Amino acid sequence: MAVTQLEIESRLWDAADELRVAMPEAQYSSVVFPLMFWKYLSDTWEHHHQEFLAENESLDNLSAEEAHEIEYRDYQSFEIPFIYPGTVQQRRASWSSILTTIAHPGLGQRVRTALQAIETANPAKFSRLFGSMTWTAEEVLSGEVLAAVMLAMDRTPKMHEGNMSHDVLGGAYEYLLKRFSDGSGTRAGQFFTPREVVELIVEILDPKGYESVYDPTCGSGGMLIASANLLKAHSKRGYTLKLYGQEAVPDTAGVARMNLFMHNLDKFQVEVGDTLKDPRFKKPDGSVAQFDVILANPPYGLKWKPWTNDPRAIGGVAPQPSADWAFVQHMIASMAPQKGRAGVVLPHGVLFRGGQEAAIRQRVLEDDLLEAVIGLPANLFYSTAIPTAILVFRAPGTKALDRQGKVLFIDASKRFAKVKKRNVLTIPDIADTVAAYHSDADTDGKPVGLATRFVPLTEIAANEYDLNIGRYIKQATAESEDLGTLIDIYNMARAERQKTEARMLEVLAAAGIEGFDDE
Repeated sequence: MAVTQLEIESRLWDAADELRVAMPEAQYSSVVFPLMFWKYLSDTWEHHHQEFLAENESLDNLSAEEAHEIEYRDYQSFEIPFIYPGTVQQRRASWSSILTTIAHPGLGQRVRTALQAIETANPAKFSRLFGSMTWTAEEVLSGEVLAAVMLAMDRTPKMHEGNMSHDVLGGAYEYLLKRFSDGSGTRAGQFFTPREVVELIVEILDPKGYESVYDPTCGSGGMLIASANLLKAHSKRGYTLKLYGQEAVPDTAGVARMNLFMHNLDKFQVEVGDTLKDPRFKKPDGSVAQFDVILANPPYGLKWKPWTNDPRAIGGVAPQPSADWAFVQHMIASMAPQKGRAGVVLPHGVLFRGGQEAAIRQRVLEDDLLEAVIGLPANLFYSTAIPTAILVFRAPGTKALDRQGKVLFIDASKRFAKVKKRNVLTIPDIADTVAAYHSDADTDGKPVGLATRFVPLTEIAANEYDLNIGRYIKQATAESEDLGTLIDIYNMARAERQKTEARMLEVLAAAGIEGFDDE
């Protein structure tokens, strides 16, 4: 009988819940996802191994080398090797094999050895897949608790395609991602973007079959998976997409790789590294690689070391206190000619902050790269309650003729449902926002309940390239003074005051006036 989504989700959560005595919920993912994926690999390997044995009854006539060649040519897509080969401790690096030793001391070390052996045996697929595995150390997670987690997880049904679909497997993985995020607050926001926000961005960018999709801050890989899922939902072949991601945190990159595999996607490449400092996808000439679709939810207000000489820095260099526009510049540089498009979700401050950011914003607008600004509700994210906006960009010269020289503004800030501690976008909210994006005329909220307006670049230039939505959509004006905006304005004013005070003290010191106190 087929395994239900609810059944596997319940069993997996029972396993995760065994960690409650050992660590905060924010850290569950570092243990549960490697164990879950290891069990999936082991169950899949053993399923195909049994098929191989059943369909090759004359194995006695074959040498071990010949049998191995046939199995891995016709039945297996990866290897589960032996550990401790040639010793009395020799055993396969599989879940079921290690589980038989669960009562013996040193369980964490054996698990670590098994996972490392799988990575080593499959370098093209699983290199660095399981992350740092610090949780296998006894001082981090006791063997007793690790055994309890494994025994609870072992009560889940066999995780292979003969027993459950990849839709169920991928859904279970997504369930755990969301469950961990719901319970762990800010830390979860570093790798998990709410799925309804992801779906909205993907629907707007509309990836097509065989296109390349790139997320420069890919977290758990949700945007890449959603791109493939969109094609599948439209009865098209999501597996034809070429998926690329970069993630700064090695363990999170491992989560993304496992997530993609669980969704039966194998045409992907996820690299580890700081995208701004060390972009891993490059052309032979050293410039950044270009893709058809680029989407991201980068870390907001990230302090960084500004570029000194980088061709990505169109319009200037983003200031050290906030890399928001640096991520945008990287995405713009990554858009393929002819059909490249990008969507990024960022806080409202990027729309109006002055200084270096204003200069970058002016250049992007003068080059007519910005197609749309979509204001989202506050409190959508796990990591911040401030309102955000989606900015949509098109490669130079590729905006539709009737959109050239204009920016489409959409106010979707009041379209949400309240669920527990945060707001969520409903299916109608997403559909109406996408419809508003595709509209070809200004609206006053009809027929989709969202105010939209095409604003000519001349008007934006007259407003000194300020993109604050309240300047261009009247019904948003009264609501534009939200907490996030006020905080941004305050921080800007505070920074300017500190700069002025520092200059004043320099002048006073040069004049020989010491011990000045501004209190």
